[in-house]
Amino acid sequence: MKVLGTGLTGLVGSRIVELLADKYEFENLGRSSGVDIVDKNQVLEKIKTSDAQIILHLAAKTDVDECEKDKALRQDGEAWRINVEGVRNVAAACLQTNKKLIYVSTDFVFDGENQPLGGYAEDDLPNPINWYAQTKCEGEKIVQNLKAPWIIIRIAYPYRANFAKPDFFRVILGKLQEEKPIAAIADNIFTPTLIDDISSAFDILINSNSQGIFHVVGSQSLTSFEAANLIADGFNLDKSKISKTTRSEFFNNRATRPFQLALRNDKITKLGVRMKTFEEGIREIKSQLNL
Repeated sequence: MKVLGTGLTGLVGSRIVELLADKYEFENLGRSSGVDIVDKNQVLEKIKTSDAQIILHLAAKTDVDECEKDKALRQDGEAWRINVEGVRNVAAACLQTNKKLIYVSTDFVFDGENQPLGGYAEDDLPNPINWYAQTKCEGEKIVQNLKAPWIIIRIAYPYRANFAKPDFFRVILGKLQEEKPIAAIADNIFTPTLIDDISSAFDILINSNSQGIFHVVGSQSLTSFEAANLIADGFNLDKSKISKTTRSEFFNNRATRPFQLALRNDKITKLGVRMKTFEEGIREIKSQLNL
C-alpha cells in the first residue's frame, strides 16, 4: 500500500517511514518534492496524480512560542497558513480524489484547566489557549467536516532514540550526561509518547479501516520533574542536578501552555495497540542506544 505524506522527514514522520518501510511505500508530499502545502493547486495536482489511497498529514508549524508571535497577523501569519490553510488544501484534494486523510493533531487542543478524571478522552471538548493550539484545532474542524474518510490522531510529547533535532527526552538526557543543571516543572502533567508506538498505531488504524479521533499517546502521565528523575534512574545518572521549578517561572514571558494534560488511550488500546508507559519507553530507548 502506498502512503502519500507531508512531514515525512520530521521527528515523527521519519521514524514512521523507518519502521514501516517494509509494509508501505511512502511518497513525500512537501517542498522537497516541489509542493508547498499552502499552494492549493500544487497540493491538488500532487494528490491527484499519486496512486496512494492514504494521505498522512503531519506537516505543521509546531514551535508554540513562534506561533504565538503570528497571532497578531491572524490569517496572514505563517502558523495559520500552514496549520489551517495547509490542512484545508490537503482535505479538499482528498475530497476531490476520494482518498483517506489521516491528520496528526496535538494534546494542546485542550486547555488543561478542567481535566476530567482519568484524563481527556477523544470526545471531550477542545478549548485551545494559545495560537498554535488554536490553529491545530481549526485544522481538526476542517477534517471533521470532510465528506470523505478521515482519521484524527492526537499525539503528545513524542520522543525517540535518535534524530537530528532533539526532543524533550534527549534534551534532558543530554544535560544529565553532561552534568548540567536541570530545572524541571513540578506542577504540570503531560503524557509522553514513544514514536515507535505511534508507528504501530498508524499501521493498525489503516489495517482496521478505522475512522474518527484517536489519542495515540503513552500509557503514563506525569510531571516534568518526575520524568527527569525517571530518565536519570533509567540511565544511572546523577539526579542531584535536577531541581524543581514552576510552570509560571519556566514559561515566563512565553506563550501560555495547558498544564494538566493527561490523555486517555483506551480507544486505541481496544484496537490492539500497546502504548508504552514512560518507564517502558526509557528502557526501549536505552536498548536502542546500546547503553
